[in-house]
Amino acid sequence: MPLWFAGVLGLVQGLTEFLPVSSTAHLRLAPVVFGQPDPGAAFTAVIQLGTLLAVIVYFARDLLVELPRGALRGPRHPDGRLPWLLVLGTLPIVVLGVLAKPLIVGEARSLWVVGGALAGVGLLLVVVDHRAARRGLDRGLAEVGVRDALLIGLAQAAALIPGVSRSGATLCMALALGLMRRDAARFSFLLGVPAIAGAAVLEFGDAIHALGADAAAPLAVATATAAISGYLAIDWLMRWLGSHRLTSFGVYRILLGAVVLALCGAGLITP
Repeated sequence: MPLWFAGVLGLVQGLTEFLPVSSTAHLRLAPVVFGQPDPGAAFTAVIQLGTLLAVIVYFARDLLVELPRGALRGPRHPDGRLPWLLVLGTLPIVVLGVLAKPLIVGEARSLWVVGGALAGVGLLLVVVDHRAARRGLDRGLAEVGVRDALLIGLAQAAALIPGVSRSGATLCMALALGLMRRDAARFSFLLGVPAIAGAAVLEFGDAIHALGADAAAPLAVATATAAISGYLAIDWLMRWLGSHRLTSFGVYRILLGAVVLALCGAGLITP
């Protein structure tokens, strides 16, 4: 893989991992746009280590101080509930990730699936965001319960389908449950840490094998680029959500999904 293209993939990964637009979909489309071979799901999973580093740095106090301290206090303590809720919310993607792996790395990477998922979740995002704005959002992280964590975790597991978007699915569910946008994003990002880390570790060997002996340099370039762009994307989105809605992301997804499906139907790109 050319190093310039590895840099492009890293940039795409970093900018789209935390925005509700589906990093997997954009990484699947990037080879089509630039005329390069699809690096595959394993490569995508490994360069997520860059975005994992970004979220760890951005939420360092939460991950390295507050959550461990809360876990030691136990789930009955007000400060100790969040770590255990994050563990609970992670279980669905672990189970479904193992059971559905052959589908995820195979047929589900079809551009027909990607386009449909982009448009479908985009429409859902518009509807949920509109309803949330109309009724108001008044729940914070302190009010998240077991049911909420499981439902948001199931939404995250749905993002195993390329084009769904992990952040898009979890933000949709969190908004539907009444969480304020910034709190919804914070829970989504923290919930993604074990999922991203697990996928990267499990797929590292497959990525090296698929890319051959020259895999190290492209992976390093893509991962470093993803880390830098991912941090900037998190910082921007957290500030954006303070005074903006998510409808614009939904509209973008619908338009992009429609373009992908139209190009597939016209035979201009290979699904």
